[in-house]
Amino acid sequence: MKPTLLILAAGMGSRYGGLKQIDGIGPNQEPIIEYSIYDAIQSGFGKIVFVIRTEFEAAFKERFDGFKERIKIEYAFQPVQYHLDGVDLVERQKPWGTSHAVLVAKDVIDQPFAVINADDYYGAGSFKLMHDFLVNHCSPSKMSMIGYTLSNTLSEHGTVNRGVCQLNQNNELVEVIERTKIARVADKVCFDVDSDQEPTQVDPASNVSMNYWGFHPSIFAHIEKGLHSFIRQNNTDPKAEYYIPNIVTNLIESKEMAVEVIPTNDNWFGVTYKEDKPMAVKAIHQQIEKGVYPKNLW
Repeated sequence: MKPTLLILAAGMGSRYGGLKQIDGIGPNQEPIIEYSIYDAIQSGFGKIVFVIRTEFEAAFKERFDGFKERIKIEYAFQPVQYHLDGVDLVERQKPWGTSHAVLVAKDVIDQPFAVINADDYYGAGSFKLMHDFLVNHCSPSKMSMIGYTLSNTLSEHGTVNRGVCQLNQNNELVEVIERTKIARVADKVCFDVDSDQEPTQVDPASNVSMNYWGFHPSIFAHIEKGLHSFIRQNNTDPKAEYYIPNIVTNLIESKEMAVEVIPTNDNWFGVTYKEDKPMAVKAIHQQIEKGVYPKNLW
């Protein structure tokens, strides 16, 4: 059975100033998401599932329903609220985080699947690596994460925050340590740059998590259990969110699951702010010049 690619695309793009998930950056106005779809098809994935909000449905179907000739397309919808019997909830402006986003796809996924963000570029080679894992190694007790080299994820336009991975001797994830305000300083890479703290050097070859996960469908039951517990504990907090690393960390600590970190040499980039768009346009152009993508993607 071919694996599925689950694309998290329910974000509002408030910092970007528009629906950045389908904002064009390619030579024919292809958004980043289409390069991920292209890489998934080339790597052997069999289905794309978009997690979106209901108000995005028309725009997404207009853009992507034509892809059904190339790969199966399905949609799952992430509401702002998640109702539990007997739990009173305060009004929210945003859903309950990335774990909530993954969970809404449980009824349309019954095979191993990868999870990515819609507005991040992950690299063609990373999709091949993930496909191989999902087809040959994924199980209820063995899941995965693509590990990017820290130096391949830095920004030319300021500091970034990254989850630096600590691994065991089997290349399995032990924990993710959040490092903030990372940047190049002279010939070194440091964190706590431009802060009240003294900058501390970090290995530029460190593996970092860019939220590219490989899961067995058994993960849905774990997420549902964890999310229910989290909501009961945080029902009065309108901004509380339950993230994918939360559930992964819990399952690693309980020894219910091991997460293999699959290293990649691909560059990663994301588009958070409108000012990031020129960088993304340039990066895609460079990939086309290298022959990674055709100029006319489709």
